[in-house]
Amino acid sequence: MTQTLNLTEAQAAVDAAWQDDILPALEAFIRIPAKSPAFDPDWARNGQLDAAVALAEDWCRQTAPPGSAIEVIRLPGRTPVLWIDIPGTGPGETLLYGHLDKQPEATGWDADKGPWTPVIEGDRLYGRGAADDGYALFASLQAVRLLHDQGVAHPRCMLLIETAEESGSPDLPAYLDHLAGRLGNPGLVVCLDSGCADYDRLWVTTSLRGMAAGDLTVKVLEQGVHSGDAGGVVPSSFRIARQLLARIEDGATGTIQLPALAADIPEERREQAHRAAEVIGDALAAKYPWAGETQANASAPSELVLNRTWRPALEVIGADDLPPSAEAGNVLRPQTTLRLSLRLPPTVDGQTATQAMADALTREPPQQASVSFRAGGSANGWNAPPFAGWLGDSLETSAQAWFGQSAVFMGEGGSIPLMNLLGARFPEARFLVTGVLGPGSNAHGPNEFLHLPMARRLTGVVAEALAAQATKT
Repeated sequence: MTQTLNLTEAQAAVDAAWQDDILPALEAFIRIPAKSPAFDPDWARNGQLDAAVALAEDWCRQTAPPGSAIEVIRLPGRTPVLWIDIPGTGPGETLLYGHLDKQPEATGWDADKGPWTPVIEGDRLYGRGAADDGYALFASLQAVRLLHDQGVAHPRCMLLIETAEESGSPDLPAYLDHLAGRLGNPGLVVCLDSGCADYDRLWVTTSLRGMAAGDLTVKVLEQGVHSGDAGGVVPSSFRIARQLLARIEDGATGTIQLPALAADIPEERREQAHRAAEVIGDALAAKYPWAGETQANASAPSELVLNRTWRPALEVIGADDLPPSAEAGNVLRPQTTLRLSLRLPPTVDGQTATQAMADALTREPPQQASVSFRAGGSANGWNAPPFAGWLGDSLETSAQAWFGQSAVFMGEGGSIPLMNLLGARFPEARFLVTGVLGPGSNAHGPNEFLHLPMARRLTGVVAEALAAQATKT
């Protein structure tokens, strides 16, 4: 056994594997409308999640090193998971994570593209789910295979691939309990379901925001009435809803005002945000499809980085009781329901934040209107343990080898429920969280694409981290 990869041979092997084996499998994966259970309640009968798992299982059986155990596990009433257990050729244990479920179709795809139609244009593979994050399984297993083929020592590698991440991973705790006897004590957790600010360098995720969600309903009448008759007498349910939201958010600036929803930003994260801002500059704001002359919430890139990663933010993501404009009569509506999504700082507890939001919205309602808040689920954020030592050294080395420049460390604005679950179960583990969701990749939206060179390079980075873990002192 050797301790390091032959870089030239490794890069050639990764390129060949992606072109000949991984890309055809990902194209087949895109064709499967494996929507997450939240968007396909009849998933078990429809069989699309099972089809995605079957495709992945078949590829793994062809690719995994000899001696690997590959199993599809189905707990009663829960979405399936794919489990791959690869014996180590060196010390240590690593858990590598991914998911095969997808967001729904979305509208607005280009005429020559679609969610279930793989299209390659230049360095991009278009189609739903390849970037978020179907590629993770293929890249992770190929990284292990690369080490095996070059005779480089690697730890025992366990791949846990779920099928409900886009629904908040409700089944994952049960599977972690079920697999408790097999999971051992991972010293490294690898997750490729995160983002990058550009495709030119390695971006390492240092934190993830949490989320609190729910439905705010304001009711003022038992049924709608003529707006000319009631207007000025009966309060508008929409106006009262706006008043209640002002208890949470400053309507002029978007600043969240409840102390329970905010957190102190660690100095290290501030420094990393400034460094990331120096690298990406105005590109962070420029990546969004702005309408007209709309301006960002701050002018300084470092403040936008912190806004996106460590500060809470509220969005109304849905509404009921509002008819389409073309069908709207002159009616004072009896009620308004708004679906709220509040992104939370990494260190704020999701359930505590949800309760604080509910209390603020429902206490002493204006004009004694009937107000209710129905919690819609919460998720805790995540703050990475230190990178100093063998993992930090490996990331710098692999960033130079596979990207030609240093890694950049930055938080992400989304949530990955698994990170907190694993952080609590394995408090001594190190975490490598990164991904391909960069400018224009548009996960969850139309024209989602996987940046193929980025995915190939991350395959090499994962391999380097596994080799470093097996040789750490």
